Amino acid sequence: MSALLEPLEAQLEPMTESWFEAVLRVEQSAYPHPWSRGNFSDSLRAGYQALVLTGGPGPNAELLGYFVAMKGVDEVHLLNITVAPAYQCQGWARVMLDALALWSRGQGAQWLWLEVRMSNGRARTVYERYGFRHVGSRRQYYPAANGAREDAVVMSLALNAGSNET
Repeated sequence: MSALLEPLEAQLEPMTESWFEAVLRVEQSAYPHPWSRGNFSDSLRAGYQALVLTGGPGPNAELLGYFVAMKGVDEVHLLNITVAPAYQCQGWARVMLDALALWSRGQGAQWLWLEVRMSNGRARTVYERYGFRHVGSRRQYYPAANGAREDAVVMSLALNAGSNET
């Protein structure tokens, strides 16, 4: 008989430097080429939208995931979205994408943009199911093993209802 998981109460809150140690642990466990403390620090200094998704009670809340996004004129660019490996495949990426889309619409954005590694089929599937469309690629965009580079898939999501343009 399998154990039932207790429902997890989750909340989003602004990422602050006090979250950096937990964020960096997740980042390093999730990616072979993780963001650095400087990447996160620069993002906060630049005023990017950076939120953490936490689960559990009060000060013992566990980091489930986080995202960082940059606002443009009529678009938002998702720079990093990560679900902690222990919480993947439980719908938390969709929760964060919902929050990002809602915030983006509130900022007057018409589009959400992102790049994802060509090899990251699981993330691409999550984005496609959410409604993102493959609109192009960036050659040798990401660092890869042994000094090599990997292509990125460029994806976009129209935020204005009824638009099918890319």
